[in-house]
Amino acid sequence: MTSPVTDSPIRRDNPLKVSIASMVGTAVESYDFFIYGTAAAAYFGTAFFHAASPFIGVLASFATLAVGFLFRPIGGYLAGHYGDRIGRKFILIAALSLMGVATVLIGFLPTYALVGAAAPVLLIVLRAVQGIGYGAEWGGAVLMAVEHAPAARRGFFGSVTQIGIPAGLLLGNGVFLLSALIFDGDWVWRVPFIASAVMVVIGLWIRLGITESPEFEKVKAAGEIRKRPALEVIKTDWRVILRIIGLRMAETGGYYITTSFVISYVVLAQIIDEKYVLLGTIVGSALGLGSHLLYGALSDRIGRRNVFLIGSIFTILFAFPMFLLINTGVVIMVVVAVAFGLLFSHDPIFAVEASWFSEQFPANLRSSGISLGYNGASIVAGLLPFIATALFGWVGWIGPAVLFGLLGIISTVTAVFTRETAPIKTGELKDVPLALPATD
Repeated sequence: MTSPVTDSPIRRDNPLKVSIASMVGTAVESYDFFIYGTAAAAYFGTAFFHAASPFIGVLASFATLAVGFLFRPIGGYLAGHYGDRIGRKFILIAALSLMGVATVLIGFLPTYALVGAAAPVLLIVLRAVQGIGYGAEWGGAVLMAVEHAPAARRGFFGSVTQIGIPAGLLLGNGVFLLSALIFDGDWVWRVPFIASAVMVVIGLWIRLGITESPEFEKVKAAGEIRKRPALEVIKTDWRVILRIIGLRMAETGGYYITTSFVISYVVLAQIIDEKYVLLGTIVGSALGLGSHLLYGALSDRIGRRNVFLIGSIFTILFAFPMFLLINTGVVIMVVVAVAFGLLFSHDPIFAVEASWFSEQFPANLRSSGISLGYNGASIVAGLLPFIATALFGWVGWIGPAVLFGLLGIISTVTAVFTRETAPIKTGELKDVPLALPATD
C-alpha cells in the first residue's frame, strides 16, 4: 500500500499477527482490571474496610470497584486524543505499562488492620490509576487489529482482540482459585496482583514487535491529523458516541452482574460457595475463546447488527431464568447460569464491538470516537455491582434480575437505530473514510 500524498510505502503487518499481539496485551490488562472485581467481592470488604456487617463491607468494596470505571473515561479521552495524534501503538505501550504498575502495587498495599483509614485511600488511588490505564487500552488495541485487517474480514480480526477479555477473566479466576489452594490469609488475594508483573513484561515485549496502524500512517501522510481530535469528535459525532454508550449496556450488564455481583450474591443469600460461581465464569470464559471468533466471523457474513441482537435480546429473555437457576443452589445449575450469561448475553455483543464501533467514525477521529463511547459506558458499568447489591438488599433477587433485563432492552432499542457497517450488508468492500472535512 502507498500513501496518497507521498506515494511512499506504508507497511501493513500480517492481520493475524497484529490481532494476536493486541489480544495478548488486552488479556493482561483485563486480568489486571478484573481480578480487582473478584477481590472486591470476596476479600476487600474485610481487608480494607472496618465494616460492621459483611453486607456493608461488600457495598464499600464495590464502591471502590466503581472508582476504576469512573476514571476510565479520562483514560479513554487521553488515549483517543493521542491515538489520533501520535499513533495507536504508542497508546498500547503506555496503557499496559500504567496498568501493570498500579496492579502490582495493589498487591503490596497494607490493610486496614495495619494502617487504618489510609488503607482504603491508597486502594482508591491505585484503582483510579487502573481505571485510567484500562480506559486507554481498548481503543488502541482494537484499532490496531481492525485497521490492519482487510475490509471484508474486519469483524473476524476485531474479534480476535476481544478474546483478550475472556482470556484475562479465565486467567484471573484460575489464578485466584490456585492461590486459594496454595496460600492462606491475605496472600490469597495478594499473589494474583503481584503475579501481574510477569504478564505485563511479556505483553510489552509482544506489542513492541508490531508496526503502527496503516490507517493512521495514511492519515498522517495526508496531513489529516487534527489538533484536538477528541474535542472535534464530541462536536461532530456526539450522537454516535451516545449510541455506543447505549449499545454497551447489555454487554456490561451481562458481564459485571453475571460475574462480580453474583459472586457476592450467592454468599450474602447463603445459596452456595462462591467458588462455584468462579467455576461457571471459567467455563463461560473458556467457551468464549471460541465463541468470540464465531460471532466475529458471522458478523462479516450477516452483519454486525444481527449478531449484536442475538446477545441483547438474550439478555432480556435470560434475566429471570438466570437467577432462578442460581437460586436452586445446585452446582450444575449455577455453573450453567453463569456460563450462559457470558456465552449468549455478553459474547455476541462484545465480539462485534471492535469492528462495528470502529466503522462508525472516520480514521482521523476514530481513536477518540470509540474510546469516548466505550469508556463513557463504563461509568454505568462500574456502578452495576453496587446497584445490584443495593437492589438485592431492598427487594431481593428480583431487583438485580429486572436490572439485567432493562440493560438488554436499552441496547436492543439502540441497536435498531444504529447504522449497519458490515461490507456484505452495505455492498461497500472498502475502508471507511480517511477523514471528514475539518471543523476547526
